[in-house]
Amino acid sequence: MRNLTTSTLAMILLATAAASGCAADAVGPDDDDTQGSGSDNPDNNTPPPTTPEGKYSMQSDIDVATNMPGTAGTIVNYFISATDDPDDPTKFIVEQVVAALPDGSIKNTLQGSIPFVAGYLNDRLLQVAPDFVGNIIDVGDKFGQVAHHFGTVETLEVNAQGVATKTVTGLHFTIDGVDENFAFADEGIANVVVPNVHVTLDATGKLTIGEHSVGLKFGAVVKLAMDKAIIPMVDPSAANLGDLMKKWVNCQAVGQYVYEAVGIGSASTFQSACNAGLAGGSNALYKLLDQVDTSALQFDMTGTARAIDRNHDGRIDDIQTGTWTGSTNYAGATSTMGQAKFFGSKM
Repeated sequence: MRNLTTSTLAMILLATAAASGCAADAVGPDDDDTQGSGSDNPDNNTPPPTTPEGKYSMQSDIDVATNMPGTAGTIVNYFISATDDPDDPTKFIVEQVVAALPDGSIKNTLQGSIPFVAGYLNDRLLQVAPDFVGNIIDVGDKFGQVAHHFGTVETLEVNAQGVATKTVTGLHFTIDGVDENFAFADEGIANVVVPNVHVTLDATGKLTIGEHSVGLKFGAVVKLAMDKAIIPMVDPSAANLGDLMKKWVNCQAVGQYVYEAVGIGSASTFQSACNAGLAGGSNALYKLLDQVDTSALQFDMTGTARAIDRNHDGRIDDIQTGTWTGSTNYAGATSTMGQAKFFGSKM
């Protein structure tokens, strides 16, 4: 495991996206086959709407784990490094202890003995961190579900001239089959307002939402996903990653065994360093997320969907089978947007 004390723990929760591609796909209204174009669909007998004018609530589902560019992509797709070394997870734990020790002979001795001490702890893993690997993978899997189905809650208000304002008002996550919505207003995050979006509707009911850009503070929304959606599902009593780490690692046992292994210092010194190191490592995650927000994660996107007029008044009641296409941009790096869908209904 490389550079764990500064960055890997920050990645620890964010990159299982790459490892969790086998997670079950989220299913939304657009996945219902009854909404397709087959002859059994009652909507086929409904005349298409004649105007796109109206205000609609929408929800988008974007795969941000695939093709994410630049630093944001590194964060999303780099997770398993906390468990990829033969001496993990105890090598990771020892490195956190070393990072928290004050400079001096004890720190130097332990720094030079990390492989030996990690092996010593691994032989006593059931006392040190019996559930560490399983819990880390569980958290990572949940984040993978979020990253492959990153949901945004939106409104689209279209005027009579077909010019719209799109507003992203929050996030939607489906984790282990549980749906949760988080309004930006409740979390101290500003809504993302995109004006002058051109919307057209053809005679067949095809709705086209013209090219526009949506910029998100990726670090802020990832922190929201972690602290408000994922971590409470793992442990309702935990408020953040640091709380989880303290429960996963028995720092009293770590302190005793490190002392036995190196024979200098004291068990209490190493216990304190273990607690401080785990807290410091988890804080690195949040600092990295703050750094990510120095540049916005931007989606340049165009959408097409099927518009449905259920009450025959010429206006859109439902927006179905929507697909976004375009690119994802971060700090000058660009890639093709991952799979993205949307649906909506009249407000």
